Amino acid sequence: MDNLIIRSDNWDLNPNKEQIQYALDTEKVYRQFARALIGVVYTHWTLIANASSPCAAVEKLIHKTNKNPNPRYQYFTCNFYKFPSYLRRAVIQAAIGQVSSFVIRYRQWLSGDRKRRDANPPKLNAVTNLRTVLYQGQCILFLKNSVKIKLYKGKDWSWETIPVKNTGQRHLLPESKTMSPSMMVTNTGISLSVPFKIKPPQTPKVKKVCSVDLGINTIAVASVVNPNGTVTARKFFNSCAADIDRRDKRLQAIRKKARLTMGKTGKLTKGFCRDIYRKAHNINKQIAHKVSRELINFATTNGAAVIVFEYMTGWKPRGGRRGSTLRQRFHGWLKSSIVSLTTEKYVELGGKTSQVNPRGTSSWAYDGSGKVRRNKKNYALATFASGKKYNADLSASYNIGARYWLKLVRRNRNESGMGQSTQPEQRMPGLLCQLWSEIEAAYVPEGS
Repeated sequence: MDNLIIRSDNWDLNPNKEQIQYALDTEKVYRQFARALIGVVYTHWTLIANASSPCAAVEKLIHKTNKNPNPRYQYFTCNFYKFPSYLRRAVIQAAIGQVSSFVIRYRQWLSGDRKRRDANPPKLNAVTNLRTVLYQGQCILFLKNSVKIKLYKGKDWSWETIPVKNTGQRHLLPESKTMSPSMMVTNTGISLSVPFKIKPPQTPKVKKVCSVDLGINTIAVASVVNPNGTVTARKFFNSCAADIDRRDKRLQAIRKKARLTMGKTGKLTKGFCRDIYRKAHNINKQIAHKVSRELINFATTNGAAVIVFEYMTGWKPRGGRRGSTLRQRFHGWLKSSIVSLTTEKYVELGGKTSQVNPRGTSSWAYDGSGKVRRNKKNYALATFASGKKYNADLSASYNIGARYWLKLVRRNRNESGMGQSTQPEQRMPGLLCQLWSEIEAAYVPEGS
């Protein structure tokens, strides 16, 4: 049971208007308690941080019991009558985490560890948007088609039975363990974020890898590469063209409004086109989810145990002038979100992801003929030194898969395609043709 992972499902409930109001009141009281408690925790942080049980140290300051009849802060006893003990401990843990984060960031600022020399010091924010944590058996009970939740009704706390509208599928897994959910409330409904401890299936032996090249014009190109360099499957992922058009129209509207607002010179106000940016960002999130799911389906269908990406963390675009369409498209590139979402989803199915050094995967031909020339009108089209015309992204996906088998997995950001010799020419980085050469050299004919 060492490889347990935690994943969450969203459960929609079907409450009546009174139950929604009770839930809103519960969340309001929960946040008021947290806001008052954060100041107490920060005031006594040295005592709490050095205590063997920080939660017990905070409770001694605020909670009245027979053994602790006169806590230092009577405010919590007087203003939060019958506040459930498990909710109180959940708030205490949240307050300790909030203060601990602030103290660490403030110490880093004092030591000079800042993004800018004139950066302002961090601030302790006591107004938090905490979600109510419901401990099983104490604040929530799971029934067959409903849940019982302890809610605040103005003067007292009591149980309310709420039907469940729809659930996920993780609670049906044979070895899943339900953990304490969080309650999410709006003016129109209630939902639960229910975490589960699940055990993914055992990872099979790696016999194939699915190598992925993430691009600007084509969202992703994937190939299935065997250890001997044979490419058994390939696919272009262009199913989100309509979503991309919707996103680009919103970005175009932002550019037009910015041009009309400030002209050739000037500055935009803080929060300029915030709603349009939010919609474009949400469309990008939807595209990333779709592509990650399609990548996983493609890999599992073709028997690939590992999905290989390029290591693009920290990469910054060079092309396109400031404020240009190309620069805006680079900022909306899903190179990181697709990788992270694919990793999270594929691990749950027992698969793995890996990353390789990206240098030269697209600029070198997979057949070893040398560097490629990109078509200026159609950048996805590449011409090899031999005169062969090929898709540049597809060629790159072959090289990415070959680098995994050549063990050129990324170890640090300073890796390059240069060899250790003193010759000025750049050596060919790991390409598919080099994997072919290694397999051919290792092949021993029968009877020899």
